[in-house]
Amino acid sequence: MAIPRLFLDAPLSVGAVLDTNDAQARYLATVLRLGAGAQLRVFNGADGEWRAEISSATKKGVVLALVDQTRPQIYPPDLMVMFAPVKRHGTDLLVEKATELGARVLQPVITRRTNAETVRIDRLRAITIEAAEQTERLDLPDVRAPLALAKALEGWDEARRLLFADEAGEARPLAEVARALDRAPLAFLTGPEGGFDPEERRLLREQAFVTPVSLGPRIL
Repeated sequence: MAIPRLFLDAPLSVGAVLDTNDAQARYLATVLRLGAGAQLRVFNGADGEWRAEISSATKKGVVLALVDQTRPQIYPPDLMVMFAPVKRHGTDLLVEKATELGARVLQPVITRRTNAETVRIDRLRAITIEAAEQTERLDLPDVRAPLALAKALEGWDEARRLLFADEAGEARPLAEVARALDRAPLAFLTGPEGGFDPEERRLLREQAFVTPVSLGPRIL
């Protein structure tokens, strides 16, 4: 069996002794049936990945002792994913895949046609943790509070190019645009299930830092 991997919200260092939370303790002791002496890998998004050993496992919780660092901390390229929340499963899937692909920031954006329940940041963060645990990622994306589209564009750092998926206008294919980009900070924006409305598309296209892109050939 592969060595389990766990996110810990605590500083990591040689010899540190750390408690897991209740959910993690249940997972390790009940689901995986691990006991004292079992090993796992842990990370916190800042201190790299560490080898840990279970020093005790009881009904009251699981205690871990850190042994040594297995990988130094690294970060993926500076990519921000901005998205209009969609129905629950779709948003969950988007957040999961964006985390797996290395997005550094996840920014929910409220548009005129956004049709979704209240965005629960705690739920989205839990999804990013699980995705990072399963994909060997060493950091977590910054999940930010929702912003209205116009507000999200205010004070934009123009060193960061913003690509937006424009399903209703003339735009170059994403693959073509991507080939011309360097490793500078980048953001990518997707719209709601009903698409951006005309006024939002106009607002986006007016910004000097925005490039509309097409995700594929249009079907007439």
